Amino acid sequence: MKTHIYFSLVFFLFSVAQGLNPKCETQDQGSNLQVFHIYSPCSPFKPSKPLSWEEDVLQTQAKDQARLQYLSSLVAKKSVVPIASGRQIVQSPTYIVRANIGTPPQTLLMAMDTSNDAAWIPCTGCLGCSSTVFDNAKSTTFQSLGCQAPQCKQVQNPSCDGSGNTCIFNMTYGGSTIAANLSQDTFTLANDSVSSYTFGCLQKTTGNSVPPQGLLGLGRGPLSLLSQTQDLYQSTFSYCLPNFRSANFSGSLRLGPVGQPVRIKYTPLLKNPRRPSLYFVNLIGIRVGNKVVDIPPSAIAFNPTTGAGTIIDSGTVFTRLVEPAYVAVRDEFRRRVKVANVTSLGGFDTCYTVPIVAPTITFMFTSMNVTLPQDNLLIRSTAGSITCLAMASAPDNVNSVLNVIANMQQQNHRILFDVPNSRLGVARELCT
Repeated sequence: MKTHIYFSLVFFLFSVAQGLNPKCETQDQGSNLQVFHIYSPCSPFKPSKPLSWEEDVLQTQAKDQARLQYLSSLVAKKSVVPIASGRQIVQSPTYIVRANIGTPPQTLLMAMDTSNDAAWIPCTGCLGCSSTVFDNAKSTTFQSLGCQAPQCKQVQNPSCDGSGNTCIFNMTYGGSTIAANLSQDTFTLANDSVSSYTFGCLQKTTGNSVPPQGLLGLGRGPLSLLSQTQDLYQSTFSYCLPNFRSANFSGSLRLGPVGQPVRIKYTPLLKNPRRPSLYFVNLIGIRVGNKVVDIPPSAIAFNPTTGAGTIIDSGTVFTRLVEPAYVAVRDEFRRRVKVANVTSLGGFDTCYTVPIVAPTITFMFTSMNVTLPQDNLLIRSTAGSITCLAMASAPDNVNSVLNVIANMQQQNHRILFDVPNSRLGVARELCT
C-alpha cells in the first residue's frame, strides 16, 4: 500500500512571461502526479493573453479579498455576500491536480483547497458549469447516494429529491453557490485508487468562484480526502511551494507519513468548533527585525466563540492580518526601511520605487518561530521599479477576525499537517 505521493507543483510567476513548458506533456507515473498553478503555462485556465505585472497583482488581490470574505463567513457561520468586481476573475484556489474519476477513468483538473472538505465535480447536464464535465452515465462504478445514507448528514444543507433516492446539498463557495447530488465513484490519484469515494456531482452553479473542473478538499472534516483515505494516508500530508521567481516552477505535495521530514519544528493545531475543518494555529506575536511589535493580545488570540484566530491556508496568496496587527507590523517595517517616499499599489500600502533593504519578519507561534526572508515578504515588478510589502490588513468591507497565513509567505518551507498528532510542522526547504 502506498503511503505517500509526490506531486510536482508548478507555481505562477508574476515576473516571468508565460511560455511553453515541456513538463506539461509529462505523464503521471508510479506515485508521481503533477500539480499546476491555475495560471501556469500548463493550465487550461490561464488568461488568454499575458497580463501586465500590475494587473496580475491587482487580480490576485481581488481574488484574495473574495477568499478572505468567504473564510470569514465560514468561522462566523453566516452566508457570504459575493464581492462585486469589475474584472471577470476566476476566484478559485491556486493549485490544480489531475485526478481520474470513474470506470473507465475520466480525467479532470481539480483545485486543491486546505480550507474545504467535500470534493465536488461538474457532471453532465450541470447548469452554469464549464464545458469539461464528468459523464457519470459512462462510469460503471458511479452511484448516487440516497437520503438515508450516513454521508447525507455530513454535507451542508442536505435535502431530498422528489423520489427520495438522491441526497442533494447546497452551499456557498467564495462568491458562488452550488447545488450537487451526493454521489460515489472511484477516485484515482497517480496509481492510488480509492473506491466508493463520496463527492458532490454538481447540478447547478452561479458566480465565478467555482473551480472549472471541480475541487478536492484537504481540510479535516468528515468528507475530506484525509478522512476518506485514513488507511492509505493516515491523515497526514505536507507541501513545499517554490519561490514564484524560480526558473523551473517545481515544488511538491506529499501525502502520508512516509518521507516526511524528521528535523522540523511543530506548533499545535487548534480546533475551532465553529469550523473544525480549518487549520488553526496559535499566533502569539510578530517580530520585525529583532523587535517584537506591540499588538493587542486580543487582536491575535484564538477565540472559538467568535471564530477569531490564525489559519494556514493554501488558497490565499498574500497574508492578511487583522488591522491592529498589520498596522503594527507595517509601521515597524517602514521605520526600519528608512525610505521617506512610500507609495501604494492596489491593496498594498507599503511600496517603494527605489531599492530597499528589508528587515526579516518572524511569526511567533506556540513552540515555534518562523522567520521569513525577503523573498517571502516582497513582491517586485518585472523591471524591478516597484517593491511592495506583500501583506495587507483585512479589506474594509470584510469584518474579519481571522489572520490568514497565505501561500506566498509559505514558499520554500515544508508545511506538514500531522492531524493524528494535532500539530503543524514548518521547516525551511529549497523547494525548487
